[in-house]
Amino acid sequence: GDGNFKIVTNLLKRVALRAKVRTNTLLYDTYDVKEGETPEMIADKLYDDPELHWVVLMVNDITDVYHQWPMHMGQFNQYVTEKYSNINAIHHYEIAQSSGDTTTKIWIENDVDSDAYTDATPVTNYEYELELNDEKSKIRLLKSDYVRQVVSEFISLIGSSNF
Repeated sequence: GDGNFKIVTNLLKRVALRAKVRTNTLLYDTYDVKEGETPEMIADKLYDDPELHWVVLMVNDITDVYHQWPMHMGQFNQYVTEKYSNINAIHHYEIAQSSGDTTTKIWIENDVDSDAYTDATPVTNYEYELELNDEKSKIRLLKSDYVRQVVSEFISLIGSSNF
């Protein structure tokens, strides 16, 4: 009311990759995040700029680095221990698919009679969580040839060049 205006950041403004860009596999390399690696480390290694960590996150639809980025083993073990009273208890059972791709596993809930599936493999809470964490380590990286173009378009869409 006194005529003194303040500039604030629009926290609701979002930018995403176009569907054509997202599905074009020629623009990406696959990458397995190594133990303890951060988005900043990967951006520095690949793009020579740790400030481009947001590109790594955006390409992989990661909005929460604490829950969507792979945990290092110490952090993982603490997480599993806090989440489960018994990390070695059976989480679920799996059987191999009998037709088509036999490497595909079919999940059988823990409360189903496992005796009905003689070839069912038990999966512990620890193994289940480890598989989820391992899946998070498989990411896509935008090839470095396209990073400047993505950054430029991002800046124009957000409307600010101050990063």
